[in-house]
Amino acid sequence: MPYADLHVHTTRSDGSLDLESIPDAARYGGVEVVAVTDHDRLQPFDAPVVERDGVTLVNGIELRVETPHGERVDLLGYGVEQTPELEGIVEQIQRNRIERGRTIVDCVETRLGVDLGVTVDEGFGRPHVARAIEAHPDVEYGYQDAFDELIGYGDPCYVARDVPSFERGLAALSGASRLVSLAHPLRYRDPEAALGLTADPDLEAVELHYPYGRDDVNLDVVKRAVERNDLLVTGGSDAHETELGVEGLSRREYEATAIADS
Repeated sequence: MPYADLHVHTTRSDGSLDLESIPDAARYGGVEVVAVTDHDRLQPFDAPVVERDGVTLVNGIELRVETPHGERVDLLGYGVEQTPELEGIVEQIQRNRIERGRTIVDCVETRLGVDLGVTVDEGFGRPHVARAIEAHPDVEYGYQDAFDELIGYGDPCYVARDVPSFERGLAALSGASRLVSLAHPLRYRDPEAALGLTADPDLEAVELHYPYGRDDVNLDVVKRAVERNDLLVTGGSDAHETELGVEGLSRREYEATAIADS
């Protein structure tokens, strides 16, 4: 059972768990440390690491960036302290998220002939649309169907987001965080190219423990990058629902990250 789940989303982005419920969910999942890593959203914490009801909460963020080889990847910042540069990036992304969300919702409603009844505001993402589609009584699409046929990449209602470059995003995160990690490297179209980014000294870690959802995942390419670039490892459940601790770090691995060190 993991000691630390360092990849958790809340209702501040596209998760279903509200921030105040995390300590209870952590205890239920058997984890003592949770990193709150909402998409492109800063947390209302007053410190990089805080204690809430006996659970350690790490102030985190998951930031999408575009790499020099043209792929979009996610960077995880841990132990975040707000800086003007990171705040500026997040504000720009959130404005674009709202514009993009409204365009997607309008497209889906027109195509299906329904009113989804969703409010598009900060933190809005495609999972909000998919949940509304699944919940609508006059729509036959399920949650995954929405991604597979309506709002996924290349589908009729898909709209790409504007994201910062890898260089700009990493610089902002490294200036605001105690540790920056490459998220779920085996989810990308070209894992080798994504892992090549870890040669940058400001990208000090990679997410090794992640619920990829199949038994035949070969982590050797990730482990080789860890050895080659002397990386720390992070890990977490990437929780968008309420179950925490599906994946994560042992106590030894978490302490090695030094995220909690002042």
